[in-house]
Amino acid sequence: MNIEQEIIPYIRQAMQELYQHSLEEQDIKLQPTRKDFEGTYTFVTFPYSRISKKSPDETAAEIGNFLKEKAEIISGFNVVKGFLNLVIADKAWFSVFENLAKEENWGQYPAKGEKVVIEYSSPNTNKPLHLGHLRNNFLGYSVAQILKANGYDVQMVNLVNDRGIHICKSMLAYQKWGEGETPESAGLKGDHLIGKYYVIFDKEYKKEIEALAAGGMDKEDAKTNAPLIKEAQQMLQKWEAGDAETVALWKKMNEWVYQGFEETYKKIGVHFDKMYKESDTYLLGKDIVEEGLEKGVFFKKEDGSVWADLTDEGLDQKLVLRGDGTSVYITQDMGTADLKYKEFGADRSVLVVGNEQDYHFKVLFTLLKKLGRPYADGNFHLSYGMVDLPSGKMKSREGTVVDADDLVQEMHDTAKRYTEELGKLEGFSKDEAEKLYHLIGLGALKYYLLKVDPKKRMLFNPEESVDFQGHTGPFIQYTFARISSLLRRADQLGVPYKNIDFSGLAELHASEREVIFQLSQWPEKLGAAGAEYAPSLVSQYVYDLAKEYNRFYADVSVFNADDEMRRNFRIALSAAVAGTIKMAMNLLGIEVPEQM
Repeated sequence: MNIEQEIIPYIRQAMQELYQHSLEEQDIKLQPTRKDFEGTYTFVTFPYSRISKKSPDETAAEIGNFLKEKAEIISGFNVVKGFLNLVIADKAWFSVFENLAKEENWGQYPAKGEKVVIEYSSPNTNKPLHLGHLRNNFLGYSVAQILKANGYDVQMVNLVNDRGIHICKSMLAYQKWGEGETPESAGLKGDHLIGKYYVIFDKEYKKEIEALAAGGMDKEDAKTNAPLIKEAQQMLQKWEAGDAETVALWKKMNEWVYQGFEETYKKIGVHFDKMYKESDTYLLGKDIVEEGLEKGVFFKKEDGSVWADLTDEGLDQKLVLRGDGTSVYITQDMGTADLKYKEFGADRSVLVVGNEQDYHFKVLFTLLKKLGRPYADGNFHLSYGMVDLPSGKMKSREGTVVDADDLVQEMHDTAKRYTEELGKLEGFSKDEAEKLYHLIGLGALKYYLLKVDPKKRMLFNPEESVDFQGHTGPFIQYTFARISSLLRRADQLGVPYKNIDFSGLAELHASEREVIFQLSQWPEKLGAAGAEYAPSLVSQYVYDLAKEYNRFYADVSVFNADDEMRRNFRIALSAAVAGTIKMAMNLLGIEVPEQM
């Protein structure tokens, strides 16, 4: 039962009978009533004064009286400066609750028969994942789960950048200074070991630049003439030429990195249906350039380079193939887009990439449209802002990156400290306690990064994120654990609260009514989160639900209710809240422990 949809026909009827004016359903908008006024939904009457030829307050009062008389769902109303606040009858709220309590997949949408590919993570194999990657991974995984709950057939893919000059920098540094070191001999994860040599390259490279500059060379010239960068470029050429020794070193080091990535992915709870590697895709797209030349989408300059003129679209001219016939990133991306469509035939493709690539994706999507690709309109760049810590911006080349593994461990330790301080570990074994710290710490990290609109740059505060009383993951996890404890007690007492008819109850407490209202909003919020690729909408919803439940828990007694039916109803209401919290948090990639 959708209460809004129940009210709207009566408003149409009121406009017709009172003012002989026809309104379409889609033109009637209801909004939530402000907390400081009685009511659930508000109808704004200002736009209809010219039709009623009366003041907004008089118009609201007339419509309110009509609704109260004609619609059983409306038990009362009040008018505040042209705002008609509607009070919903308790009988309607009971009906809403019974319907949602019986629904097996409450809030989730049936299959739509549409395919979506989510591309996320996309790390480089020259360094471990860092805090920025965590925002990317959590966003990509959560959007995928939200779209699945919206009825889409979703595939999650990862395009790893495993080739290029930056990879050769780590390789060259290892070749020069590695002395055969391995992850085992160094006691490091493979991705951390390779990241170490990426930092070494940068430090040695800077020394060479400074030395050349001290000898009188212009600093920009020194950057291109430093011996190390020239050696790295030569190594890249050898790799592209298939030099056996270079390729063997590349394979060995990349394998170490992949093992490290896999460990991190498992730890943070994300996975992929398909892994692409740029070393396999970087030559794709050259045939598309030929196609574009034939179609007149691209043009060739005198030096043999191929370009696209996008000035009519408000963009610049874009190089798509160098004069020597080598690809640029856009060439590869066009080829990869074709490859993904060929493999998945998806109606939509969502690419989760930082906002520094906004222009790149505008160009890519424009080119795909000009080339007439059938999937071009289904592309979407889920752009997100950088994550900062109180200590400042991360710089991986300088070795000051906020490493993902270290941050996850720090969150585990912070959760442990908070939990021990609160004394909430009674009955936990050591292993159970460690698992709980991980769930709380990781939940705090994910929730904090997902509750913010992706487009916004954000500051991540580890201490703030684990607060059990704030707008945090642990607050919601603790609410779920509290309800789980209540349900365990109900089960032990043999309380019947599943599939019960509560029509014998006549009235609802205000906090009971508000919890049912929050529950009723879940399908709409889930649908909006899917339409907008916005985990932040799910985050805000589940926080509001948990907050409202805690208010209910403080306002009324569950087990000491006035009668058994009221007790059973409150337990059933608690169970519905727990199920919805668990569903919503799972869509954010967050586990909810049954005991805290």
